[in-house]
Amino acid sequence: MAEEGGGVIASVKDGIIAAIRGVGEITNAVVDTTSGSLVNAIGKTGAVGTALTSAISDVVRGTIQGAAEVGGDLGAAAKGLMLGVLKGTKEVGAASLEIVSTTAEEIVKSTVSVGGNVAGAAKGAIEGAIEGASSIGVTAEQAASAAANGLLKAAGDIGGTVIDEVRDVLKGTISGIKVVVKEPFKGDSESDG
Repeated sequence: MAEEGGGVIASVKDGIIAAIRGVGEITNAVVDTTSGSLVNAIGKTGAVGTALTSAISDVVRGTIQGAAEVGGDLGAAAKGLMLGVLKGTKEVGAASLEIVSTTAEEIVKSTVSVGGNVAGAAKGAIEGAIEGASSIGVTAEQAASAAANGLLKAAGDIGGTVIDEVRDVLKGTISGIKVVVKEPFKGDSESDG
């Protein structure tokens, strides 16, 4: 199975590199490549539960690695990733707020692993969640909240300055939506009100 995951990551990475170099516009290239890759990965395995989470993780890692390799904007890549994952999981009947949260979490982890701009990727993930919300039958606020929870979970697991970078992104509004975190975040002893 680990070999299979590595194959998905490499395949997605190569597809992202080719797509970005081919069109130069990263968000749409990422949406199309990731949704297709995810549908293929799910279709081959009938992925649900842990297998679905693993497929999403592989697609996110491959996308972030590919975008970073060609010097692409990881914020735009993260937005495209969120939209692509929602499109792909909707196509196979698996789209949900949990998928939004899982995708956001993986975006932060993958961005950190390539030394990318975490704040930009976090903002892009929320923008993608907001834009894709109606396609999965949830409000923009619900999708933004689910993405924020995933971002904060990953930041909490990683620690260091990543927590501050993600928290700073979540202040104010993104795409006209006030992001509300529904679950208390460990280590957040202050309240900004």
